[in-house]
Amino acid sequence: MSAFDRYLHALLLRAADEARQDGSATTDAHHLLLALATDPAPGTATDQAPNTAPGTAPAAVRRLLADAGLDRDGVRAALDREFAHSLHAVGVRPEAHRLPRPTPGVEASRLGASTKLALERSFATARKKDQSAAHLLLGILRAEVGTVPRALALSGIDREQLIADTTELTTPQ
Repeated sequence: MSAFDRYLHALLLRAADEARQDGSATTDAHHLLLALATDPAPGTATDQAPNTAPGTAPAAVRRLLADAGLDRDGVRAALDREFAHSLHAVGVRPEAHRLPRPTPGVEASRLGASTKLALERSFATARKKDQSAAHLLLGILRAEVGTVPRALALSGIDREQLIADTTELTTPQ
C-alpha cells in the first residue's frame, strides 16, 4: 500500500467517524472536508506528505483552509449554517428536525454521491502516484452537489479563489 493510499484510508476513516457523530449513515463530501481540516496526530500516516511535491502536504491544505477562514470549527459552523438555512427554506425549524440515525449494527457508513464525485474528480486531476491531499480538496471543492458549495457561499468564502489556490498546490513547481 502506497503512502497516499494509507493517507486516504486514514482520511476516509476520520470522515466515517464524522458521519457517525453526525448521526448519518452516509459519508459525504462535507465529512471529507472536516476530516481534511482536522489536525492528525504528529507522526501518523496522515501527517506525512506522501509521494507529493513540496508544498502539497496535508499541513499546506490545512493552512489554505485556515487562510479562507475554514479551520475544523469554521467548517463545522459553515455547515451548520447551511443546514439551518436549508431547513428554513422548506419551512422546518432546525431545533425541531432530527437527523435519521444509522442502522444499528452497521459498522461502515456508505459513501454518498458527493464523496464519490469528489474522489473521482480528485483522481482525475493527477496520476495516482502524484496524488496529494490538495487533489482531494480540489475534488471536494469542484463537486457541485452536496452541502459544501452552499456552506462556503453562506460563509462568504470565495470558492473560485479557493479552487485557484488549491490548484496551485497541485501544480508541480
